[in-house]
Amino acid sequence: MRFLRRNADEAAETAPEVETSDSEVTSADPSRTPGKGRPTPKRREAEGKRRGPVPPPPRTQREALKRSRGSKVSKEERRAAAVERRQRMMAGEDKYLLPRDRGPVKAYIRDVVDSRRNLMGLFMPLAILVFVALLVPSPAIQQYATLLTTFMLLAMIVEGFVLGRLVTRRVRLKFPNDTTRGLSIGWYSFIRASQLRRLRVPKPRVAAGAKV
Repeated sequence: MRFLRRNADEAAETAPEVETSDSEVTSADPSRTPGKGRPTPKRREAEGKRRGPVPPPPRTQREALKRSRGSKVSKEERRAAAVERRQRMMAGEDKYLLPRDRGPVKAYIRDVVDSRRNLMGLFMPLAILVFVALLVPSPAIQQYATLLTTFMLLAMIVEGFVLGRLVTRRVRLKFPNDTTRGLSIGWYSFIRASQLRRLRVPKPRVAAGAKV
């Protein structure tokens, strides 16, 4: 009996293994996902198929010139679009303005500031004057330039404070439901007034001295 049992065990061990197909495994285990039957493509190959084939290099000088002209046209179109956006922004169209300049409140602040003649508009010329005075090898000129600069800066600070209070009060009267902080209104007014009138963005809509 032992010999018979041993022979049966050896026969089971030496029996050839039967290969199972994917369909048999799937039917045995329904939770298992069947294989695709092909290797997964690489990312580079998938992107190449999606974008299409790469155009061949130009074979003649005429073809190369034609391609360069096509790219030049696209550059000119982009340049024209940029110029148009710049013009619309300078005109004050709300869609093309920076986020800090958008809204009727900011437009009204700009109108109030642009309608006044402010001493702060001389800030940039004053900075250039100080720079030139430092290059002159004369202690007397440098001393007078320092005194003038100190006096002008003090006057600009006082004017900026008064202008900020004035603009904030007028904004509160015209837009009673606006929640912009007074400090933000005053700072925006100060920055606008400290720029030269020609360099202000967007351009002033009202003339100096006009009533707003």
